[in-house]
Amino acid sequence: MYEKINNTANFIKSSVSIQPETGIILGTGLGGLVERIGNQQILEYVDIPDFPVSTVEGHRGRLIFGQLNAHSIVAMQGRFHYYEGYSMEQVTFPVRVMKALGIKRLFVSNASGGMNPDFSIGSLMVISDHINLMPNPLIGKNDQRLGLRFPDMSKPYDQKLMDLAFTVAARRSIALEKGVYVATTGPTFETPAEYRYFRTIGGDAVGMSTVPEVIVARHGGLPVFGISIITDLGVENKIVEVSHEDVQREGARAELKMTDIIADMLALL
Repeated sequence: MYEKINNTANFIKSSVSIQPETGIILGTGLGGLVERIGNQQILEYVDIPDFPVSTVEGHRGRLIFGQLNAHSIVAMQGRFHYYEGYSMEQVTFPVRVMKALGIKRLFVSNASGGMNPDFSIGSLMVISDHINLMPNPLIGKNDQRLGLRFPDMSKPYDQKLMDLAFTVAARRSIALEKGVYVATTGPTFETPAEYRYFRTIGGDAVGMSTVPEVIVARHGGLPVFGISIITDLGVENKIVEVSHEDVQREGARAELKMTDIIADMLALL
């Protein structure tokens, strides 16, 4: 895999002139941040060697290089999911490639279901920790060139980046929650009993992505910042029938605030 990662990274380096400092992964319905990226250089996933292709509505499938508040970034407009039939190696391959491109930190975002009774639809939750109920992407032979066999996960999300998020949110009078994200395989939305179980074991929000990417980023030594937009509720007596279209719509409504926070954070790094 090490050779494949470098081959893909070398192709990208030969195709764009921007050296990114930060990688950003945009979740379902959260591609609007792209509109604020200046000096864009775009690669379609289908044109990148060994890159998977997004198959889920709301995931455009482009790698976008550019400037956000004078900060050089690479943004994934669309991610890959285990439920699409991809292996965990494929799901997390772009994180490996972004590390090979030279990023110093990774920002991840997603749309998720809220289980904390204090949350409401449209709430923004900074991910402080996670519970992984998906296959671990590090299962298999370990390549020491990519990271340690047993990486420490006592601090999966960077405290300094979390503190910075709350600082910039306060300046804009944007309410931010903090909580634990539970990762499941999907593609089914949760049953009421599953919501109760995930809440009981310590979860505040649940979704079908993000954690494999975070594990691989930490394996590679990258600091991570994660944020969820709560697009539906799994709180007892508030559970309603939900569709993927509902998730996209609610994500789009709240994403402007999320974009403001991320942009302001990058300006201060």
